[in-house]
Formats: sequence, C-alpha cells, structure tokens
Amino acid sequence: MRDPAYHRGMATHPFSSTLRRIVLACAGVVSLAAAPLQAATDPALEHAQALLAKGILFDGHNDLPWAIRGWKDAPGDVDAYDIRTRAPEGGQTDIPRLRAGGVGAMFWSVYTPGEAAGGFAKTQLEQIDLARRVIAKYPDTFTLASTAADIRAAKAAGKIGGMLGAEGGHAIEDSLALLRMYYALGVRYMTLTHNNHTSWADSAMASEPGQGGLNEFGEQVIAEMNRLGMLVDLSHAHPDTMRDAIGFSQAPVIFSHSNARALTEIPRNVPDDVIRMLPANGGVLMVSFVAPFASQAAADVAFPAMKEYLVRAQGRPEAERKAIYEEIAAETKAKMPKVTVAAVADHLDYIKMLAGVDYIGIGSDYDGNSNWPEGMEDVSTFPLLIAELVRRGWSDEDILKVMGGNVLRALEQAEQVAKKLQGAGAPAP
Repeated sequence: MRDPAYHRGMATHPFSSTLRRIVLACAGVVSLAAAPLQAATDPALEHAQALLAKGILFDGHNDLPWAIRGWKDAPGDVDAYDIRTRAPEGGQTDIPRLRAGGVGAMFWSVYTPGEAAGGFAKTQLEQIDLARRVIAKYPDTFTLASTAADIRAAKAAGKIGGMLGAEGGHAIEDSLALLRMYYALGVRYMTLTHNNHTSWADSAMASEPGQGGLNEFGEQVIAEMNRLGMLVDLSHAHPDTMRDAIGFSQAPVIFSHSNARALTEIPRNVPDDVIRMLPANGGVLMVSFVAPFASQAAADVAFPAMKEYLVRAQGRPEAERKAIYEEIAAETKAKMPKVTVAAVADHLDYIKMLAGVDYIGIGSDYDGNSNWPEGMEDVSTFPLLIAELVRRGWSDEDILKVMGGNVLRALEQAEQVAKKLQGAGAPAP
C-alpha cells in the first residue's frame, strides 16, 4: 500500500519507465550474482579490492551505536559489546568485517527516535557519548575526525576515520545552542527530520500534514549549520523540505542513506527533480543498501509495516518501542522477496545518468535495518558492490568518486563556506 500523498507513479514520469526497463535489462546482463564474496580469482572482485585499498570508502550511515544501546544482554555496554571479534547476536559491524569490507571512513549515526515521548537531548547526548567511547576503545583501528583532512590522515595511518551524524533534527529541541554543542562534540551532519515532523521541517514519513517544507526557524537552523561547517542531511525529509533546504543552503547538502524514487517509489527516496538540483548545490546522494529502499517488491512489503510501527510506537517507552519493532520486523523479514546487489547498482546508474557521477556516494545503513540484498548482510560486503560497478563498465576514477571522493569534496566545500562565513563575522543567531 502506498501513500497517495507521496505518489510519483512511474506511468506519469516522462521517461523513467523506459529508462528503468533499459537499466534493469542491462543489469540482467552484467549483474554480479548475489552470493557470498567470491575468492580472489574473480577479476572484478580483485579489481574492486585494489580500488578499496587505493581510495577511501566513506560509508555515510552506520547505526552501530544504536545496536549497542539496544543489545539485550547489556544495553549500552561498550566493553561487553566487543567488536574486536564478530559482533554478537547478528550485529552487522565489527572490526574484522570492516577491514574485510575495505571501509576507510564512516559516519557513525547518533540516532534519537522522534516517536519517543520526549527527552530528545538526553538521548542525543547519550548516543554521542556511546559513539565516542566506541572510537576511543579501539585507538589502533578508529580515530575521531573533525575535518576531511582528518579522514585522509586516518587513511594514510591505516585507520578508519569516523565522524558523528545526528539522525533527527528534533534532538536540538528548537535550540541553536544545542546544535552548536553537538557540533563541538563531533557531529558533522544532522538529518533535519526522522520519521516525525519537527516544528521547523517536514518529514517524509509523518502521517499528519506538515507545514509545507522548511519554515523561517528551519532556515535559521541551516544558516547556523553552514556557519559551523555541519552538513545538512536530507534523508528522511519530505521533498518540499529537500527543495527548500537545497535552495537555501550555501554549502553542499547530503542524503546520508536514500535512493532514487523513480526506481523504488517510497517516501524515503528522492524525486527526480530534487536529484537534478544536486549539481548546482554540490550535494551528494549516498545510496543505501536497505532492500526496501532499493527494490519496489521489497518496499511493497516493508513500508506498510513501517507505517504500522510508527502508529503503534508513538509516545511509547523505549523498551516497548523495541518490542514492537522486533515483532513487526520478524513478520516483515519472513515475507521479504529476494533482492540482489544489482538493485543497489541500478540506483547508482540512475542517479549518475540524472545528475552526474560527482553527486553520488554510499550510505549503507548497516545495523539500522535487517533486510538486505542477498550476500550484502554486513560491512564486509562493500567489495561486492564495487565489483558490480566494475562489471558494468564504470571507470576507476568514477568508482573512487562514489566510494568516498564525492563526500570528501562536499565536506571540504562545507568547511570553506564555514570559514568564509566566520571570517565575515557572521554572528551566531
């Protein structure tokens, strides 16, 4: 079931139905079968691993901090949830698999659920603290990065550079002072909304009507993010919010984990007209691996279930929300159709065609979901996608941009904008 308020039917799109047939037909010829990573006798996989060693794979969204917070054996216990070996209970992120996946940098999502009854700042600070403790616990592997230069230095040192990404603008509780404090603690992007509207920005997933995008205070939030050098993240935002934010922001925006709506018609994905706005802004759409974002068949199963969760979980205590989520997730997973890595690559192909290769990235959403393309269930599997792009004829230069070059460029531009605004004496609101 689809929400008519967000309907973007393929039949009404001027060319996407034809393009989609072409893209998917080509994918059928060149796609890498969804399977465990093959031995290094596969030339495409060997090539992918060489590119991962050469460049920086910068994953835009990883929810390990939330997985640790919700671990039933010892909630929030960083020491007990040891990632030096395989993560417990089906966890998707640990150091051996990050190394196997060639991950060079990542945004650690510090998520705060908007369906909670309140206490947003408390949860946000707890999640920032948790993520920073994970990074500090493994200094031989991780380093907390503040700038794009720090990410590059971490790669040179053989470490994984990490920045924090706040997921849910409700966590600032309408306070620019809180926004500034989050930045001081390492947050380098903020998702303007999650699944609920804020008082200043509309969400894509909220069931109630919004205010029509971004209001005046929302513009103040973006202005302060630009002044600080914090990236504006538009994943989860309503298309009207996306358009307003891209039009207003002086720095590149990102989508930390979203896909193309023309291929998978769901509220969480990005319409064509918004994708076409990215070149002028310099923004980057970081494609997620989540099966219902990448595949329409999977979305048709998952999104009615997500709407059910949002209704049932609204205002409930954290333990009750977790139980509701696990119940619905188990039922959904049992019905999930097969999705392959080709579906993810189709979105990269499509966005490349629409906006250009300079405006694409990767934002997996590992540990934030349970439904993945076959063979792509954890952080070790990034080479599978890179090999798929090799098979599709993508150049090394273009693949390196998508792996991480584009988001590093966006970060550097945001830093330059911040330096300019601060040098011009732009006051904090």
